[in-house]
Amino acid sequence: MSALSSWWQRLTGPRQAVDEQRWVVLDVETSGLDAQRARLLAIAAMGVHREGGRFVIAPADSFEVVLRYTQAEEGAPDRDNILLHGIGVGAQRDGVARPEALARFGAFVGDAPLLAFHAPFDRTMIERACRLEGLPVPPNPWLDLEPLAGALMPQVRARSLDEWMAELGIVCAARHEAAADTMATAELLQRLAPRLSVEIGRGGFAAAQRLAHNRRWVAG
Repeated sequence: MSALSSWWQRLTGPRQAVDEQRWVVLDVETSGLDAQRARLLAIAAMGVHREGGRFVIAPADSFEVVLRYTQAEEGAPDRDNILLHGIGVGAQRDGVARPEALARFGAFVGDAPLLAFHAPFDRTMIERACRLEGLPVPPNPWLDLEPLAGALMPQVRARSLDEWMAELGIVCAARHEAAADTMATAELLQRLAPRLSVEIGRGGFAAAQRLAHNRRWVAG
């Protein structure tokens, strides 16, 4: 069975419970910063396994894909943007067909909840890409790590991922590359894990969502 067929079967079948033992951290690369107009170029994701009060990063449980765009679809290349994320015109042309790439991502994620730093952008890009390809939107719940970090460490004034990395001593060898940014985000979750475990107790992903939501509401 192809990844695309499995995608349709899973998303049109009965809903499964959220996998509380495997959370998936992800990052996307795009052709621009306007989530309603930019193209989704690449997705990287990594499983973080919840073991009691710890979150264990699992590099072997990882995923990365570059989506295919033809020359006619690319238009004039944004060279500044290409220099930022490193996904050139050739890499985009040699990427995976977009429906298949999204289906592979869905198969990798399974029933795991999804986390990203400034998650609304990543979520909008992935869901919009699915709709453009006529695919169902993944039903997995999302969590934005930015307000969650603020709720767990309110004394820290950091807002951007770079600021949080500097505050917590997280080193990223290649910022603005999806796989490297995903690892940095996973490390941030790992550093926050002791405080998160205390705050949510025996609660699961939904408790972490509420914590982030309350922080966003107070900060707003």
